[in-house]
Amino acid sequence: MCGRYNVTDSPEIQDLMAELGMPGSAPRPQLNVPPGGTGEFVVEAGGDRYLEPGIWSLLIEPHPDGHGYRPNPKFHTFNAKSDRLSSSPLWKKVYPCKRCVIPVSAFHEWKGKQVYNIHPQNEATALAGLWQSWHFGEEQVSSFTVITLPPHPRFSHIHSKSLPLMLRPDDFDLWLDPDFHHTDAFAHLMKTHIPAPLVCEPVRGTKDLTLVGDAEVLDSD
Repeated sequence: MCGRYNVTDSPEIQDLMAELGMPGSAPRPQLNVPPGGTGEFVVEAGGDRYLEPGIWSLLIEPHPDGHGYRPNPKFHTFNAKSDRLSSSPLWKKVYPCKRCVIPVSAFHEWKGKQVYNIHPQNEATALAGLWQSWHFGEEQVSSFTVITLPPHPRFSHIHSKSLPLMLRPDDFDLWLDPDFHHTDAFAHLMKTHIPAPLVCEPVRGTKDLTLVGDAEVLDSD
């Protein structure tokens, strides 16, 4: 499901940003980013790439208390299922032209009360997403969603419902090109897969990433 993630100031994040063509840039470090929280994602426009701040949940609205914004409560989703990107009214208009990459150190999943910190081996994580820009009065606000794949048999003992789509460097250029609208080219990415050896680390909690057991490494497909 990918319901939390973290960003640390690390060589792995720096390497990922260099692979994204943005050396010297990095998302701000933060732990335990939740849906409805503010994160940063990479978009391309005019041949350049930018880190854009946004709210994690593509459909947002002003908060009733007048301070900030929140996920729209009419829709009980903050991630986008890969098999509905071209059919759902929620995603089909943005999928062809508003794709993004969310650079994170790791995402979190829970197995019972045990939280796992999950990332490709010796790498940060390039989560595939969609983004949108909203105008509320005179204010412009961005939002994003993470794309999730169907359950993977080797990951189901950690989380049985889905796996986030993790991109490889060879995917970045086409995925981020806002002028490339032929989404059939991404069909191979939408099948459940583990793109690189995946480390699943049992940790004390999302605000304290101290390892509390042996990490498991899942082989790539």
